[in-house]
Amino acid sequence: MAKKENIASVLAFEKKLVTSDGYMYGTAWNKRNEVQALNLTPKSVRGTISNRLKAAIKGDPAKLNAEVEKPNLQKVDACALLPEQDTLNLKFTIKVLGGITEPAACNNVQFKQSYRNAALGYIEQHKFTELAHRYATNIANARFLWRNRVGAENIEVVVSARNKYVEKKWTFDAKQFSTKHFDHNDEKVAELASHIAEALGSEDDFLLLDIDCFAQIGRAQEVYPSEELILDKGKGEKSKELYDVKGIAAMHSQKLGNALRTIDTWYPDFSDPDSSAGPIAMEPYGAVTNLGRAYRTPAAKQDFYTFFDAWARGEKLQSIEQEHYVMAILVRGGVFGESDK
Repeated sequence: MAKKENIASVLAFEKKLVTSDGYMYGTAWNKRNEVQALNLTPKSVRGTISNRLKAAIKGDPAKLNAEVEKPNLQKVDACALLPEQDTLNLKFTIKVLGGITEPAACNNVQFKQSYRNAALGYIEQHKFTELAHRYATNIANARFLWRNRVGAENIEVVVSARNKYVEKKWTFDAKQFSTKHFDHNDEKVAELASHIAEALGSEDDFLLLDIDCFAQIGRAQEVYPSEELILDKGKGEKSKELYDVKGIAAMHSQKLGNALRTIDTWYPDFSDPDSSAGPIAMEPYGAVTNLGRAYRTPAAKQDFYTFFDAWARGEKLQSIEQEHYVMAILVRGGVFGESDK
């Protein structure tokens, strides 16, 4: 069969780690069973000019003073613990799904069969052990707290797992796990990972994880829900809108999911201290938007499509890490169609 004949112009995969929104509550570290929903508080503030100025203004003290005197009035959302609270409680769920051998959409029978054979081979050989270990680590280390993790005195992550075969519960001290690597041998993480791997490698099974995280950040300290993307801001509207659900401050499911799939340490620049971004989220081109950089470029032949097109048609990749990367992108899900023109 010619390579060009084995092309799926319509190809999509459903995500296999389905994360809910995260809901934020306040409590005290020594009374973690008593929680109270956190609400957003609107604020009106006067900011100062801090952006770079034009050369004509920088060189003229009078113009500079006039520019600085201009009021920078802003309306923003904020969220903080109450004065008697010192601990943030974040609650969300993760559903781990099987069935990765079957695309959600594929318009080429030959490609679908060759992909299925490749996926079955990966499951038989690797059983999702490495990927599940990394997903479980990102749960145990509370990477999903994002900015709320910085400066926390204590972080406890309580994980409950259940399906028709298992009902287990683990408690992790997140401060014992690094967010910079996955090199550890923890029995509880390994046990959680084994259940995740079993669900991912199954035909149609699932695993439901209930996450209950407590971060001791300090009395009355500010916390950070997700920020809403407002494309059309009218005059006088808020310059920062935070996310809430029915009055409860919350984090987007996409943000929590991004933290879980931040497991890519296989990109070429990872070991270079001058250019490494640490573990990055699983993306087809290794995109890290806050750095404005793609770490896996087609020119370097390190992107998802370079590996996937070969692997899904039965070719052997150069390393196991490349196979892990391809399967992690498929766990992420997305539309990966290729034009047949």
